[in-house]
Amino acid sequence: MSLSRFTPGAAPAITLPEEAAMYVLHYAPDNASLIVRLVLTELNQPFETALVDRRVRAQDGAAYRALNPNGLIPALETPGGAIFETGAILLWLSERHGALAPQPGDPARGDFLKWLFFVSNTLHADARLLFYGERHAGRDADVAAFRDATRGRIASHLDLVEAMAAGQPAWFKPDAPSVLTIYVCGLLRWLALYPVEIAGWLDLAGYPSLRAVAAAMECRPAARKAALAEGLGDTIFTQPSHARPPEGSAT
Repeated sequence: MSLSRFTPGAAPAITLPEEAAMYVLHYAPDNASLIVRLVLTELNQPFETALVDRRVRAQDGAAYRALNPNGLIPALETPGGAIFETGAILLWLSERHGALAPQPGDPARGDFLKWLFFVSNTLHADARLLFYGERHAGRDADVAAFRDATRGRIASHLDLVEAMAAGQPAWFKPDAPSVLTIYVCGLLRWLALYPVEIAGWLDLAGYPSLRAVAAAMECRPAARKAALAEGLGDTIFTQPSHARPPEGSAT
């Protein structure tokens, strides 16, 4: 496991008790951990990274399973213990630091939460089915047909998110990143790249509000730092290319 120090500086510092200021992000390049990296950077929180080397399936090893028993990436070590599940990590961080989301008591909280859970439980879940269709289609299933059906559902999900984004709620605007805009931008990236057999099926021109958010996000200092750290290139959300990371593997 590789450990490297990374101190972001994309946002004003948020004062916390010193014992709560350090995180360890267990990551693989261009995996869902990218979303957490971006959020930590936007929050201006110092953190360390610990590589989960997918080339040797380190995610299945006892050390990583002790942090995340389902073996998925990411896991985030916090002063209170390890957290897994991307949506849970994002919600915890936004509450812990009082930023990047409407806070408890805010009238906008309910709308924000329903879309965060929709993205996590529905859009992201179907994206995984699409990316790993050969694992989920079933022994005798037609994988191409399975992927076509899944892709149709994802397009419907994106239509809903696009309609929401067109209304520009305060927590989903190009000029104001939130944990939700960051989450969606990551998914847009991977939907454009994977599975490689049908790469390019997603045309962001059909989702102008989402494209505007993605274009703004990829220009932020946090995105530039993440792109450098994980070898993602320049237009990481609007015209993504496969990662060329300095360590580890995206797949």
